[in-house]
Amino acid sequence: MNLFQKKIEPRCTYCAHGRTMGEDQVVCPKKGVMAAGSHCRSFKYDPLKRVPPRPAKFRGGGLSGDDFKL
Repeated sequence: MNLFQKKIEPRCTYCAHGRTMGEDQVVCPKKGVMAAGSHCRSFKYDPLKRVPPRPAKFRGGGLSGDDFKL
């Protein structure tokens, strides 16, 4: 079972080394203060820091009971 995507775009926001310093800044022990959307080559993914996008809402307002019958 695959819980996480294999290709995650690297961002300082969810790097194991970085610590958040507000919404748009991260303190990195390697590079200092960095923008949250940037990354460096010492990026290490921490899945617990990443907030996944919300799932899309089902918009089935135009469906009736007949649409679900076989």
